[in-house]
Amino acid sequence: MKRISIKDIARLANVSRGTVDRALHQRGNISEQTRNLIMRIAAEKNYKPNPAARMLVMGRAPVSIGVCIPKEIRLFFDQVRDGIMEGAHRFESMGIKANYSPFERYGQGEHERLKEMLGSKIKALIMAPGVDPSLSALIGEAEEKKIHVVCVAGDVEGSVRSTAVCSDPELNGRCAAELMAKFVRPGARIVIFTGMLVHPVHSKEVSSFTEAFEQFADGGKVIEVIENHESEEEAFQKCSALLKRVRRIDGMYISTVNCLPVCTALNAAGRAEKVKLVTTDVFPEMVPWFERGTILASVYQRPYMQGQTAISLVVDHVFSGRPFPPTCYLNPLIVLRSNLRMFREISHQKTRKELNLN
Repeated sequence: MKRISIKDIARLANVSRGTVDRALHQRGNISEQTRNLIMRIAAEKNYKPNPAARMLVMGRAPVSIGVCIPKEIRLFFDQVRDGIMEGAHRFESMGIKANYSPFERYGQGEHERLKEMLGSKIKALIMAPGVDPSLSALIGEAEEKKIHVVCVAGDVEGSVRSTAVCSDPELNGRCAAELMAKFVRPGARIVIFTGMLVHPVHSKEVSSFTEAFEQFADGGKVIEVIENHESEEEAFQKCSALLKRVRRIDGMYISTVNCLPVCTALNAAGRAEKVKLVTTDVFPEMVPWFERGTILASVYQRPYMQGQTAISLVVDHVFSGRPFPPTCYLNPLIVLRSNLRMFREISHQKTRKELNLN
């Protein structure tokens, strides 16, 4: 079906193209009757503006968007990156260009990389905030320079960032607690593995799970919280030591994507079938642990959608003037063995293998 243009609307309304443009963009020098006629025709004909053409008419330069997120943990942040970069690719015809400049991991090169990006000619910055106390000041510096900051996979409370796109950590913890309560017996004893309690996302997930589990579970309680600092080796060693030290553990909640070393430690100790496991997110390496029944459920934070939403919010603001929402929380999804292969991270991997792609 042919896309209707401003010229077509002008012909149908028997007015000039300039009059149509004024009506569509809420400018003056037009009667209310004519404006209503034009808006009615545009709605009936399903008119959609062409941002690329409008950008050329306005003489607008290409829009560069900085992307500063960690490489690790790759199982999560690779998906965030793909959502951002593939989203940016769809908007290339509008002059959108994503400048991907990652740092190694939280606390390693984060501040320096952000400073570099603020010195470049970017219109917006998509960043994944860690625990660096200087981040709030950097965000303030960016916004003063008219660089819109969109936090993804977390937030910097008290900062002046334009918006944040993430999964609500308190809701994540509560969902995990309700799931766990359905898997364990009354009076269950639970251990939580998290990344860093100084990270606000991790601390909120832990506190929310702890509070909710006592509500959902009959006499159940969290007996220990273990930080693994997103290190696979540290997670394996601490889990192995825990299993030797504590005889009765009914369930474990892994509040970050770093679940594989915990699965491996449980299997090595011969307790994989006895300890109920609720994890976070999903990726191909988790499939065998789901199929064995080691992982019973996972709370999916939709990292790809977080990245895709972040870039879309920037584009909508730059080209349409749409205001940023204060915060954009994505509803988490629940991964079970039954629906495991329906999720993008698993189905996408399968498709690539079938096509012999690397």
